[in-house]
Amino acid sequence: MRSRKTIATPPGATIKEQLNTRGMTQKEFAKRMDMSEKHISHLVNGEVRLSQDVAQRLESVLGLPAEFWNNLESRFREKLARVELENAIDEDQEIAKEIPYNEMSKYHWVPETRTASERVMNLRKFFSVARLDVLESLMIPGIAYRRTEVKENHNYALAAWAQKARIEASNIEVAGIDIKRLNTIIPRIRAMTTKNPEEFCPELEGLLTSCGIALVLLPHMKGTCLHGATFPDGNKIVMGLTVRGCDADRFWFSLFHEIGHILSGHINRNGEATPEEEDIADVFSANTLIPESSFLAFIEQKDFSAISIKAFATQIDIDPGIVVGRLQKSNYIGYNQCNTLKTKYKLVN
Repeated sequence: MRSRKTIATPPGATIKEQLNTRGMTQKEFAKRMDMSEKHISHLVNGEVRLSQDVAQRLESVLGLPAEFWNNLESRFREKLARVELENAIDEDQEIAKEIPYNEMSKYHWVPETRTASERVMNLRKFFSVARLDVLESLMIPGIAYRRTEVKENHNYALAAWAQKARIEASNIEVAGIDIKRLNTIIPRIRAMTTKNPEEFCPELEGLLTSCGIALVLLPHMKGTCLHGATFPDGNKIVMGLTVRGCDADRFWFSLFHEIGHILSGHINRNGEATPEEEDIADVFSANTLIPESSFLAFIEQKDFSAISIKAFATQIDIDPGIVVGRLQKSNYIGYNQCNTLKTKYKLVN
């Protein structure tokens, strides 16, 4: 039994040498040891532990002290554990290559290191797992993402982002999960869209914690196309939002998108949210921010000038950049139009 660095030789190899020297068969040896041939075979092949009782019998049969056999067994188990650890690290190093370690260390989620084995150990601690290969079965169930597109090869990056959200949320005290209360405070949350982050962030976090939701703001991870994610974790709901883009319209759309998932029960089952559920959350977010009837009345006027957009935003009491984002998404104006009306946020990660 070996790794690239260590060889673990069981005491059975020494027993076999002693039998060969004496010209003794395993059958005769089993009789002299007063043990079954099957157990002796397992002992010789290192498949069972060499116990204190067996060590005493070996001293009588082969003439070598019981302490000698006990030491062989102890060294074998020690080296065997090292072999298994080293082999596991080798296997995990391949998985670690798929995880964006450099980006994680840039955000100080994990320590900086260039050593592959240290990366493995740091990642195991970050994910709270004994082996990285268990991550496949631990991908967070019931998670609802808001992504601009889906890239299957970035599952580990998504898992890292979600794990960091979980770690941060563990330090946030929340009340019991209260979906009814969440539904009633939506107008209060929507009213925050005209405020600056210094004003609305503490209030928003407080309202959400009163509903059992821990809000976490995290940087965007390259290649994930991720805007936000929501999932249950024990007695709370974790809602993570990226600061990608830092536009008010993206932030608020993502926030209400995730609230839509919660209200619709999309996080209370196994697996990720389906495309249909993502559409439902999109519609909920869009219509919460700008009621459909109001939006239809506005576009019927066919005046999408900056002056008209600001007047409409004032009328419905919302940030004008959110109106711009809705018009761009609905193809009424180009993505290069009216962007000066968009509010830029500087959110604390």
